[in-house]
Amino acid sequence: MALNDKTALGHRFIIRQKGLADYDSTWKAMKDFTDTRTSQTCDEIWLLQHPAVYTQGVAGKPEHLLIENDIAVIKTDRGGQITYHGTGQLVAYLLLDIKRLRLGVRELVRRMENAVINLLGEYQVKAHGRIDAPGVYVGKAKIASLGLKIKKNFCYHGIALNVDMDLRPFSAINPCGYAGMRVTQTKDQGITDGLEALSLKLADHLQNELTH
Repeated sequence: MALNDKTALGHRFIIRQKGLADYDSTWKAMKDFTDTRTSQTCDEIWLLQHPAVYTQGVAGKPEHLLIENDIAVIKTDRGGQITYHGTGQLVAYLLLDIKRLRLGVRELVRRMENAVINLLGEYQVKAHGRIDAPGVYVGKAKIASLGLKIKKNFCYHGIALNVDMDLRPFSAINPCGYAGMRVTQTKDQGITDGLEALSLKLADHLQNELTH
């Protein structure tokens, strides 16, 4: 992974713009960061895109991959089932000390979802979460997926917002384990701002939600 990423200090988090980064090296970097952090380490948000890849959570069932294609499937250590990442999708990885933030897992998930809901609300797009299926939805279509790993009061992984991408690879899976679930993206909801503008706004909303 490039070491010359763009870095800024937010409200209390370090924000890193990492551009296009492959999944394996990013995942390793998250694990290394979490394994070596201390109670004094600043929390971070990493903003990036991944080249095309399917990721399958620890409880993921292989039957949720409906059609094999040339996109790699990586078994990862986050929660959840299978999802797709590709260019044009905004991924925000949250490397947080949830004990210091006084957040339980359910509350953390709710606030992550609220950050995306509030971001979309800026553009008059009404979105919501679902108790039975973490993530963010516009109508019945999923616009953002969510998965976390909690280790000794630290979390990593995060949330992925579909912005302006090829949605066809989602048709080869049951997104997040739900058969027939439709997916959408900000472009198809009439949002003309691109990934860079949305990434900065999402970082602000995440910080606002996680630190109030």
